[in-house]
Amino acid sequence: MDNLTWTGSLGTILNPALVVAAGLFAIAVVLQILASLVVEPYRAQTLPDGRLSRRGGVTGLIERAPQYLLWALILIVLGYLVGGVVAPYGKAGIVGAVSKQLTPVWIALVATYAVSIRYKRRLGLYGKLFDSTVGMIGFGIVMFWVYTAFFSSVGGMIATHDPLSQVSGLKNKLPGTAVPNATDFAMGAHYLLGGDNLARDVFSRMVLGSWEVVKIAPLATMFAFMVGITLGVPAGYYGGKLDTVLSFLANLILAFPVILLFYLLVTPEIVMTGIPSYMAAVLFVFPVLFAMVFLNARFRTDPKKRNVILGVVVGAMVWAYLSLISQPGTVMAFLPAALDLFNIPPGILVVFVSVVFVNSPTVFRIVRGLTLDLSTRDYVAAAQTRGEGPWYIMLWEILPNARGPLIVDFCLRIGYTTILLGTLGFFGLGLPPESPDWGSTINEGRKLLSIYPHPALPPALALLSLVLGLNLLADGLREESLRD
Repeated sequence: MDNLTWTGSLGTILNPALVVAAGLFAIAVVLQILASLVVEPYRAQTLPDGRLSRRGGVTGLIERAPQYLLWALILIVLGYLVGGVVAPYGKAGIVGAVSKQLTPVWIALVATYAVSIRYKRRLGLYGKLFDSTVGMIGFGIVMFWVYTAFFSSVGGMIATHDPLSQVSGLKNKLPGTAVPNATDFAMGAHYLLGGDNLARDVFSRMVLGSWEVVKIAPLATMFAFMVGITLGVPAGYYGGKLDTVLSFLANLILAFPVILLFYLLVTPEIVMTGIPSYMAAVLFVFPVLFAMVFLNARFRTDPKKRNVILGVVVGAMVWAYLSLISQPGTVMAFLPAALDLFNIPPGILVVFVSVVFVNSPTVFRIVRGLTLDLSTRDYVAAAQTRGEGPWYIMLWEILPNARGPLIVDFCLRIGYTTILLGTLGFFGLGLPPESPDWGSTINEGRKLLSIYPHPALPPALALLSLVLGLNLLADGLREESLRD
């Protein structure tokens, strides 16, 4: 069976168009920069029909040319992707084969955007995100990796090979190399992005590595926010000795370099002492405490309804909490197997606890500062005049009005956590050695980077794109939240 080229027969049409469009785009950008140095900025005016006027002539064409050519480049790239999905396997080369494997992701993205844009006026801040171009781009990149993680790990629909399987003769082979003894052009007939130094499929390890990030980074960030909010709101509202003690502890943790703190928490010697398990027992209880206080403050005037809701919600959360902290092979293994809802590998639990512990102090300081500012607002004084309790004011008056900055920081912090997870994997800490996470894959590929760059580049670009998408999403949310 023949190896695949990058674009296959589809490239005979699209490759020249891509080269021409890219060249014209570069020239147009240079001309626009030069024109901006000698031509005064144009001040658009509103026309009678509501449209904005545009500069005419050659200067106006130079200003608009980069935009038109950028759209041309986007259409050409879409041509590669759509052509790969429609054309038979192998006809559109490596790019087309990868695009065909990602067909469920494309369908999910189109459906998500169609529904979201259709009902965006009913979806609050999330709907307003689709009024921001930057936010839409960031959201699309993030959801691309979320759907990739879901379909590759849960659905088993994207990866072409087992991430741990080795095929003889494909060690460090280039992208598009055919698998020996493959009978036809179908899924698994090629190593689409080449083989690594252990003859494993780079493409499969990349898409399955996204699941390692998706299942840890958002949940760990959410738990960190639960800790930071539960401690930061009362510290900012009450002040005094409580604020002094909690702020001192937060600053004490923040005084340690992050990488050094991670290294200390995930080393085998520390893990064997059971310290991460005890930390999990403390940190994971904060969502339960938050839910108890939150619901009690809301329904305290209706004791019967409050007791029923607290019994159901808190009971379920306590069960989940006990299942999280009780893990076989650790010092906290106390829950019977029949009642244990979660069986988390020890390495992932240690990484999860480390991420929560490191991020919580920063979230605490942000929430404390927001509470100090918002507690002086008129609506807080009005709630106090009505006789509302302190916890009701904190959780139902102050916290909702801090949602904008907190949502933005949440997105940014997921990006920071993604980088930290990649750093841990790169140094071989926490996660299992055979894990396909991006950090471990980059570390394995860097050893022969000057000779075989293809094993390290795909996971590195994947990590870069996800963090970029989270940052763009945060910028879009910040832009829209400021308009509220």
